[in-house]
Amino acid sequence: MTRPAHPPAVPPGDPVRVLIADDQALLRGSLRVLVDAEPGLVATSEAANGAEAVRCARQDPPDVILMDVRMPGTDGIEATRQICGSPGTANVKVLMLTMFDLDEYVYAALRAGASGFLLKDTPPGELIAAIRVVAGGDALLAPAVTRRLIGEFARRPQPSQPLPHTLDGVTGREREVLTLIARGLSNTEIAERLYLGIATVKTHVGRLLTKLDCRDRAQLVIVAYESGLVTAVRPPAGS
Repeated sequence: MTRPAHPPAVPPGDPVRVLIADDQALLRGSLRVLVDAEPGLVATSEAANGAEAVRCARQDPPDVILMDVRMPGTDGIEATRQICGSPGTANVKVLMLTMFDLDEYVYAALRAGASGFLLKDTPPGELIAAIRVVAGGDALLAPAVTRRLIGEFARRPQPSQPLPHTLDGVTGREREVLTLIARGLSNTEIAERLYLGIATVKTHVGRLLTKLDCRDRAQLVIVAYESGLVTAVRPPAGS
């Protein structure tokens, strides 16, 4: 199902509306207090499992969902897949929260359409900042998460087929930008590396998001590796 390539950010001045999905009532309540105490943020609803999160998102779409990974019944990854893949909620950003720092969760969550991934022991200030980042239309990939994502691709077999048709319309310069995005460089770092202006880099990123039908930079990273445009450095045998 086709979804918007680059969902719009929250309009300036509007409060960021947050749905909190977690099976622990105490944690939901604590997150709600934290969100509501922050200027410009408001908690709109709560969900105790993935099915409830999907239902709440469809009834009253938030801007951002704080989504637990492990929940009874429909888990957070499947709920994210349903929300991000549905036309009515495709613009909703999902920020995954988990106690478990596991590679398969990172990869599965980003493939499902999540815009960020944080551990539940993240300091409150960083969590609030993360909400604002994804609400603004950017992906949140902490360096540790990026390393794990790249490590996941390093363990996979090298693609034996040529680049898929999805990259056919991508220009040479855009491929250079995509490669550097996949290596974890910021727009500023890409501009310095390619001797471009920041505005030009942003234009290239926007075109990549549109051409590759990606929600954000996180999915651009996945496309770069899955297409074979970028390959990860493999660990030594037996490591």
